Amino acid sequence: MQPATLFPFSAHDFKNLPFNPNSNLFIPTGVMNATSSMGIATVRPCFRLLLGGSGKAAGALSKCPFLFSKCSRIRPIASSAGVRRRSVVPARAVAGARSLGTSAESAVGREKAFDRIYKEGLAGKPIVIDRVEPEIHQQPGPPPAAEKEEQEELAPPTKETEEEKEAWRLLRKSVVNYCGSPVGTVAADDPMTGGQMLNYDQVFIRDFVPSALAFLLKGEPEIVKNFLLYTLQLQSWEKTVDCYSPGQGLMPASFKVQTIPSSDENEAYEVLDPDFGESAIGRVAPVDSGLWWIILLRAYGKISGDYALQERVDVQTGIRLILNLCLTDGFDMFPTLLVTDGSCMIDRRMGIHGHPLEIQSLFYSALRCSREMITSNEGSKNLILSINNRLSALSFHIREYYWVDIKKINEIYRYKTEEYSSDAANKFNIYPEQIPSWLVNWFPDRGGYLIGNVQPAHMDFRFFSLGNLWAIASSLTTPWQAEGILNLIDDKWDDLVGNMPLKICYPAFEFDEWCIITGSDPKNTPWSYHNGGSWPTLLWQFTLACIKMGRPELARKAVAVAEKRLSKDKWPEYYDTRTGRFIGKQSRLFQTWTIAGYLTSKLLLEKPELASILTCEEDLELLEGCSCILKKSARTKCSRPSSKSQALI
Repeated sequence: MQPATLFPFSAHDFKNLPFNPNSNLFIPTGVMNATSSMGIATVRPCFRLLLGGSGKAAGALSKCPFLFSKCSRIRPIASSAGVRRRSVVPARAVAGARSLGTSAESAVGREKAFDRIYKEGLAGKPIVIDRVEPEIHQQPGPPPAAEKEEQEELAPPTKETEEEKEAWRLLRKSVVNYCGSPVGTVAADDPMTGGQMLNYDQVFIRDFVPSALAFLLKGEPEIVKNFLLYTLQLQSWEKTVDCYSPGQGLMPASFKVQTIPSSDENEAYEVLDPDFGESAIGRVAPVDSGLWWIILLRAYGKISGDYALQERVDVQTGIRLILNLCLTDGFDMFPTLLVTDGSCMIDRRMGIHGHPLEIQSLFYSALRCSREMITSNEGSKNLILSINNRLSALSFHIREYYWVDIKKINEIYRYKTEEYSSDAANKFNIYPEQIPSWLVNWFPDRGGYLIGNVQPAHMDFRFFSLGNLWAIASSLTTPWQAEGILNLIDDKWDDLVGNMPLKICYPAFEFDEWCIITGSDPKNTPWSYHNGGSWPTLLWQFTLACIKMGRPELARKAVAVAEKRLSKDKWPEYYDTRTGRFIGKQSRLFQTWTIAGYLTSKLLLEKPELASILTCEEDLELLEGCSCILKKSARTKCSRPSSKSQALI
């Protein structure tokens, strides 16, 4: 699909716009239409309308079978030298607008309006269409009384500890407003930085997830809905091959609310300015942002009951663009997702390039969530088939080749190398000398875990917490593997939890290995930051995994450890040293996802039944057949029969 030429237009031009019944989208005059294999129009029109309202332009659209209703007014916004035109979302002028909102309060009695990003026309000025609300794909919500009753049912008990009260106060203080509506939370609100905020004053997609879950579990879904829709605006819809440009479907790592002065001294324009990695340290595009967005979208629907949001055409298109980006054919032979270093929570050089476990766990979870949410029709059959094939192959690959326990390590220790055949035992040509000395003495007799990475002649034996915990939550592991991971954490509690849960990875790179692997990164020194640091935000994912496996006592034990210090230490981003005794040397205080992770853990432990709506259960249909079986099989055995029997236990 070639990107369409876009043209500027005004209100009176709407009545001349052609309508494509297949896509339910207006296509500007002179723009050719195209339909992708997904069954929807892929040509991007001059504008993308999100929600609606009414106004003076109503008459021009009243007779059109348009997906969204009329727009109230159209107004050109002058460009600003301080803001990149390509990556801002203009909004209506608001009197006294601030560059960053810090209050969770929204205007009372005011209609919510979501403004859409528009490409620049030939005149070089972006066009803003304001207050556009949908007429279809919206299901009537419950009556006010029923909605209030549902929120009260989800709300936790009113009795809160002092730590929880402080955490809620700080979380609400971190809320960012855009045109009067809450759209996210800043990464950190540390007053001790002396103005050196870097990008901590932005709203990160991955960072906002625990905040979103806390608000949802508290019965406050508005901010989450706003976040999902506004980040959808920022998604890259242009198919490009240019360097330093985001690919089609890529979600930004973060965005910031900026203010553009108006010609009127009493007014200013608020815009959303996203970062796709072009400003990030290392200039790496975020692979995990789109995956987290899909996971959060499913959680929002299940907790709030607002499934109409998932069914909207623009949301469906956003899901498919992310999946197309992830499922694109390439040179890789494996079902795992090939990514570069620094493309996930570990966003600096840490030797995780290739097929890191964290991305594979999130990828599997996003595929499971997408399969639930994609509207089933003739145009989505091929996509759903691709998802099922990848899920089947990915689950086998991770369970078979990433899993290690004492038995598997002993098997690797006796590997023969340079094997060339379809029935080779050592398929990746792993040399036994790669087994690190720390692992031999560290590994317990019971339990096991998924290692960090597998690729030709390389196995990263480090324990990565996020990848393992999310593999449990998404059922990427078998039930007995999930139990083994929790057994390992329990047995190695002092190493993986210690004085503050939870180690981001274990062990740390030290000495020459640290110099070579991290490039002598002064922030990732041994047992600090990403190199073996302790991250309290991982607490909520540990809680989720423990509840799913019927072991909430482990989660309560970890929460109790965290509660002793988090408030006293001013909610740090991470902790240093082998057991997490010291606050991180460059750790931001009042880190939002530390606060939100604690609150989400407490809410889940108070109502553990809600954890089930955030996880995925074993899909027995995926175990029936293996999509990677070819006419000439590349392997001699399949673990699916045994996996199915374990799932049924």
